[in-house]
Amino acid sequence: MKNLLLILLLSAFQVSNSFSQGNGFAFGKATYKELDMVRYEKDTSAVAVILSEFGEAYIEDDNNYAQVPRNSPFFNLLYEYHVKIKVLKQEGVDEATVIIPLYKSDDGRKEEIRVIKASSFNIENGSMKETKLEAKDIFSEVTNKRWSQKKFAIPNVRVGSVIEYQYTLESPFIYNFHSWTFQNELPKTKSEFWATIPANCHYNTTLKGFLNLSMQENELIKQCFYQGKADCSRFKYAMLDVPAFKEEDYMTAKSNFLAAINFELSEVRHFDGRVERFTKDWQSADSELRTNEKFGVQIKKGKDIVDDHIELAVLGETDSLAKAKKIFEFVQLWYSWDEVFGIFSEFGIKKAFDTKKGNVGDINLTLIAALRQAGFNVEPVILSTRQNGFPIEIHPVITDFNYVIAKLNLNDKVILLDAVDDFMPFGTIPVRCLNGKGRVLGDKHSYWLELKPSVKMKKYCAFNLKLEKDGIIHGTIQNTYYGYEAIDKRKEIASFKNEKEYLQDVKNKAVRYQLNNLEIVNGDDSSKELIEKFEIRMEGNVEADYLFFNPFLDQKLKENPFKSGLRLYPVDYGAPIDWSMMVLLEYSDDFELTELPERVALGLPNAGGRYLFGVQNTGNKVSVNNVLNINRTLYTAEEYHYLKELYNRVIQVQNSDLVFKRKK
Repeated sequence: MKNLLLILLLSAFQVSNSFSQGNGFAFGKATYKELDMVRYEKDTSAVAVILSEFGEAYIEDDNNYAQVPRNSPFFNLLYEYHVKIKVLKQEGVDEATVIIPLYKSDDGRKEEIRVIKASSFNIENGSMKETKLEAKDIFSEVTNKRWSQKKFAIPNVRVGSVIEYQYTLESPFIYNFHSWTFQNELPKTKSEFWATIPANCHYNTTLKGFLNLSMQENELIKQCFYQGKADCSRFKYAMLDVPAFKEEDYMTAKSNFLAAINFELSEVRHFDGRVERFTKDWQSADSELRTNEKFGVQIKKGKDIVDDHIELAVLGETDSLAKAKKIFEFVQLWYSWDEVFGIFSEFGIKKAFDTKKGNVGDINLTLIAALRQAGFNVEPVILSTRQNGFPIEIHPVITDFNYVIAKLNLNDKVILLDAVDDFMPFGTIPVRCLNGKGRVLGDKHSYWLELKPSVKMKKYCAFNLKLEKDGIIHGTIQNTYYGYEAIDKRKEIASFKNEKEYLQDVKNKAVRYQLNNLEIVNGDDSSKELIEKFEIRMEGNVEADYLFFNPFLDQKLKENPFKSGLRLYPVDYGAPIDWSMMVLLEYSDDFELTELPERVALGLPNAGGRYLFGVQNTGNKVSVNNVLNINRTLYTAEEYHYLKELYNRVIQVQNSDLVFKRKK
């Protein structure tokens, strides 16, 4: 498959017909029925469909135990993969290009490919023709010192082809037992995975996603490993008719929802009697983080580094909240973020502070150190960003976390702080951090904290307009942005060299009307709402004696963010939405308002939100009110239909015009 991602990644290859286990389905058995197939009835939009997919992971055992290092009870982990795909549309031809990322550790260990086999099958002159992949068509590319990739393109692939490939992967990193993803961007008729695990090796096994297994079996294989001294357990999992995973707006990481089986090593009982445990408890993880040179130690060192600067920043300030704000603003303005995530300091706080540049860990560990130096009760919070996936909660997996923020405890209030983003106000964390729960590392113990937004995505638009007898509409527009809307707008403005260039860009994009005397208020003060003011002039849409005016101008929703007929995963906005608009239009006595759009009042179940639209006409003045409230941040898959219909109705309303008729 295109851009195939592997958890166990390999770096050498050979083309061969030999596969050790021989399970799954036979290679090269494409049928005329498969070749005649023109669409997949269960998903007619599919560009290709996986006809069959099989994978198997097991530990190599060649009886040469003298070579096994003491810290490893096994040889390499082998993973065999075999897939057959039908190409249905031109875009599906890309599935013939396979990219395998390859990993190499700092100690020189690397992953390898033992076997690759691939072919395409087509109907030519009424007969089936197989075209095989040759060794010369497999290429290696170096990405960086740790990563490279193998790449091959199966030859003679076009719409209608059946493509098939198979490979064996070898990894020395046996503690990362291969997981299996049943679901991806293509629908699958069958996906099956076998895992054969020696009895002395214990894994935590989890099924992720919202699909049910069609098969779940296990069997005991006697004397299968270590010269017959150890038994093995073989686990078999399968899913049938797996739908394609379709990404939409308002979702966290795709990995949170894909149907998959994951294995995490918890314990190994070595054959020399040693027991090695890998799943830690939070007490052990807390202790390690507090003494970690790039985490807890940096917080302690940071106190001395920022000491003099903090004293100057809060000089003369007696109010605790105001003092905390000044410290936050000092760290925020001092640093430039290098766009690198991480809970650990990348350079060390001293070097980062001296250069005024660092990663998330450098900046927010400095913030924590500075607040502690000033006497505040502040704790680190480690979290996983929305695009990184949810962290495991039942036991600590530190690699799940890629971000750290500060939790300030002040006057019985919890204030979450992130100094990484120059546009983030005090007490607000980025939407990227609003991903379930974070782990607070307290002085005595750690605990989970739900990450809730402190502000909304709020915007208010006010139009004050006049329709003249010549059909010209003019007046003023004021857009006011709050919370995350203000943050995003400030970032947009900052992407230009200055406000003047931004305003010129806004003016250039106004195709249907003219904007003049543009003004921005509170552009540099993130603690206040951001205001845009414009003067507008436009010609009404005239047909015969009628003038049509759409009051939404550029405030329309361009499309429904929810397009799927069925969504199995939740809708996650991150923060509540509050969008409202008021239009006041005074029109000339030369016109009369002949058509008013109908009033609309819709509500989501369980007080989840509402949409209100109404038009009133009094004398020669018409007012339009439009309000969209999404009150919750999370909606279940069962509530998806209601959200989709709500947005459909909003789009329908926003395409409605006010209709004026010129008086005779």
